[in-house]
Amino acid sequence: MSTSADIHDIEEGLEFQPKFDASGLVTCVATDAGSGDVLMVAHMNDEALRRTIASGEAWYFSRSRNALWRKGETSGHVQRVVEMRLDCDQDAIWIRVEQSGAACHTGRRSADRNCRSWMRTRCSIRRRFIGNNSLPSFRDTRLRVGPE
Repeated sequence: MSTSADIHDIEEGLEFQPKFDASGLVTCVATDAGSGDVLMVAHMNDEALRRTIASGEAWYFSRSRNALWRKGETSGHVQRVVEMRLDCDQDAIWIRVEQSGAACHTGRRSADRNCRSWMRTRCSIRRRFIGNNSLPSFRDTRLRVGPE
């Protein structure tokens, strides 16, 4: 059972403590570092997160294949992570990436099938938070990713 001190440490502390769900996964939203467009929503397990931080390239866990995979492993459409942030309760990850080629396995730039909904949300966020270069619910703690 979490105490209020535990919750405060997670929400306000500087310690990296991702909260994985019952399946051992955390949701990850990948956006284009240049445009801010949402490219894909995927999941990471502990190993995918560790490999992403160590390599600087996005790794995910496929629920349908029940397997770890590096984005671009077979297609060559690699995602180089330039920034990683956590939301306030550390149960979602946001990565800004430099996308090589398509983000979707179908060859589309984005894996989102309803781009207009994403764009509407993105525009709404930008209108409300003009001048702020981050999503408001994500803390401004940046993790170093990639080889030292």
